[in-house]
Amino acid sequence: MTIEFAVFIKPWKGMTLAELGPHIRKMGFDLIELPVRPGFPCEPQEIETGLPKTVKALREAGVRVLNVTVSLPLDDERLYAACAAAGVTMNRVIFDRQGRNYWEAEKAAREKLDKALPFCEQYGIQIGIQHHYGSSMPVNEMGLYHLVKDYDPKYVGAIWDAAHSALEGMEPEPGLEAVESHLCVVNFKNAYWRRTSPPEAEVAEWTPYFTSGRQGRSSWKRVADKLRAMDYHGAVCFSAEYTAEHEVDRLIVEDLAFAKTLFN
Repeated sequence: MTIEFAVFIKPWKGMTLAELGPHIRKMGFDLIELPVRPGFPCEPQEIETGLPKTVKALREAGVRVLNVTVSLPLDDERLYAACAAAGVTMNRVIFDRQGRNYWEAEKAAREKLDKALPFCEQYGIQIGIQHHYGSSMPVNEMGLYHLVKDYDPKYVGAIWDAAHSALEGMEPEPGLEAVESHLCVVNFKNAYWRRTSPPEAEVAEWTPYFTSGRQGRSSWKRVADKLRAMDYHGAVCFSAEYTAEHEVDRLIVEDLAFAKTLFN
């Protein structure tokens, strides 16, 4: 099993491009997920020229780009042309239900994918779809498989997320099995439901708490064991999402070290 570890750089939005590369390397990574969003080194409206320049600058600092997540419509050809020019082969997306019935939201997501597919084929870019707890489309692994199953995994892949799987009550083994045919990236973060109301409350209230890999509801060891059994060859991307945001630099280094013991 060959695993590469990547990190989503969202928590370090305030850093300049010159600061970002050395900081990522210092934390032990040389592979990242790059947001192309407002306020980040590459802005969506400048993607055609900005993305190749950003990827080149990061590469010179010893950091490669696994994939991007772009704040542009999926049928915007600039997204695909820029990725191809920069040598980036995947764009991660999460669809939102936007208050719609679940199946209406899935239909809308399929319509967006169908419009994007010709660009995926033309430029050789894969759309990686991630499930997410709550109001997303899809909301769990079974929904993710139902959405992607009719598409060529070369162009439409499944991104399995350990934390969101746990929050929605799915164990890692069947969750990974459900999306194995289209699995392109595994997201490593961890979480659990934390009670926010006192025991005497008339109705209990809960909120997700995003924590370190050792402390959450998802067993990263079981995930690693299942990926090994599946002979998974791909990336594990750390989302670097923690409720204790001020501890992100310490926690991400600890989580990377923990994950290495599970895979190595």
